[in-house]
Amino acid sequence: MNLLNPGIKIFGFTVYYYAIVIVCGIVAATCLSALLMKRRNLSPDFIFVLFVFCIPTALVCARLYYCVTDGMAPSEWFRWSSIRQGGLSVLGGVAGGVLMGLIVCLVKRVNFFRAADCVVPTILLAQAIGRWGNYFNGEVYGWQITDPAWQWFPAAVEVNGTWYQALFFYESVINLIGFALIFSAAWFFARKPNGLFTFLYFVWYGAVRAFMEPMRNPSYILGSGSDVMWSQLTSILMLAGGLAAIAVLLVVNYLKEGSVVGSKRGDPCGITAYLTPYKDDIPYYSKINLFGAKYPPAPDRKKEKPPKKGEEGKP
Repeated sequence: MNLLNPGIKIFGFTVYYYAIVIVCGIVAATCLSALLMKRRNLSPDFIFVLFVFCIPTALVCARLYYCVTDGMAPSEWFRWSSIRQGGLSVLGGVAGGVLMGLIVCLVKRVNFFRAADCVVPTILLAQAIGRWGNYFNGEVYGWQITDPAWQWFPAAVEVNGTWYQALFFYESVINLIGFALIFSAAWFFARKPNGLFTFLYFVWYGAVRAFMEPMRNPSYILGSGSDVMWSQLTSILMLAGGLAAIAVLLVVNYLKEGSVVGSKRGDPCGITAYLTPYKDDIPYYSKINLFGAKYPPAPDRKKEKPPKKGEEGKP
């Protein structure tokens, strides 16, 4: 790989492959979040409300985290020429997006943990896809590989004639595995408490980044030139915070429901009620949503269509 920031020129403007890959990851995660919302008895349209507010916030926070921890001058943080040179942090984006999601749920009066369990696990998929943007940029690699026997992709990646550990590929695969496991669990598991899958994401991704961060080439470690490796510190906090939050959820559920998972005193499921931010939104039966059998059948769209011109009044 000898090209730096390759892209497609449209009317003289270069759209980098890195940006295209990131957008593909976001779109894929959004679609699967909507599907999981429908499965777990939430209005799938709610994902688009979250999309409008959370994505811009995540991008801004990703930029801010990178600029602050990298020691960039404030005057360069949002300068167009500086932005075009790159500089986003996944960790900052996740924090900003989740915080904005909490605010949106509070305003819309939707249970945050129920919504988060449908959205946060799919971030792993977006990250798995987004890591391939690093491939096109020729970045986020590890130690140099000098043994010719290991100088092949995906064991290593060639950057300007030198072979390095393909860390972006390792992280992409591990995140894809984590997504498959957590998404599958969220698809089939309906018991209380809500929030488990959200915090499992933080445990998984925190562990991945905490382990892999020291393996990175120093030029791609935020804070490597200071006394604090900010990315690794944040990853460790994510891991510890996720484990602590899961423990709290289970203890609280036991005290409230008489069981660590589910309930011995009432409804064992945490997704029985249909939630929607829209007043006129009514749930209908589908093969996707859990407990859909208790909902009425979907309306016949043909009967709802207005009569064609000239057919008014015909029997």
